[in-house]
Amino acid sequence: MHTAEDVLRLLREGRRELLVGPDDRLTALARDTARERGVSIVVGPARPDPGRPPSPPLPHAAAPPPGASPPVASGPGAPSRSVPAPGTEPRLTHVRDIGRLPLDPFPSDLGRPEMDVRLRDVVTGRDGVPMAAGLLSLRAGSFPWRLDYDEVEYVLEGELHITTATQRVVGFPGDVIVVPKGSEITFGTPSWAKFLYVTYPAEWNPS
Repeated sequence: MHTAEDVLRLLREGRRELLVGPDDRLTALARDTARERGVSIVVGPARPDPGRPPSPPLPHAAAPPPGASPPVASGPGAPSRSVPAPGTEPRLTHVRDIGRLPLDPFPSDLGRPEMDVRLRDVVTGRDGVPMAAGLLSLRAGSFPWRLDYDEVEYVLEGELHITTATQRVVGFPGDVIVVPKGSEITFGTPSWAKFLYVTYPAEWNPS
């Protein structure tokens, strides 16, 4: 397990690459600290296990049939639309590895700078659907919010508290919380939370 202290130790040593194995785990705070301090997370080969037989080689991918469209390559977090067969619609949007996406400061002033609220839209109305999706993270604290849209939250990390005048829901990783349009709530967490949100309609206004 790699922690934020491991990232800070690298910086003190004058290094800016954290080498991890494919099975190594990083805390959410370690990932955020690396992103904010400009430390690259490099995934290296797995450590050999003498008690485990080697994996068989992967088969070669079959060549596409004549006339078929080539696949669309995309890096982590880069949206890419699949190539449809001629004359067919609609198009698909594929956003890869959203867990590695850097998040931006929240676009409006919440009056809670200590919470470091950040988000990143990954699906918008430009993708041809009437809904949007994105990631949001927040540190310890809470802030009020009114929803003029319907929203679903899927908790990825930490502990998410959503409170209304009469209810309080606590979400943990793997939980889904539905917040109807017109709700007046507070988003909060005792330490850290990161979640995927899906909104309808897509053109929600963060101001």
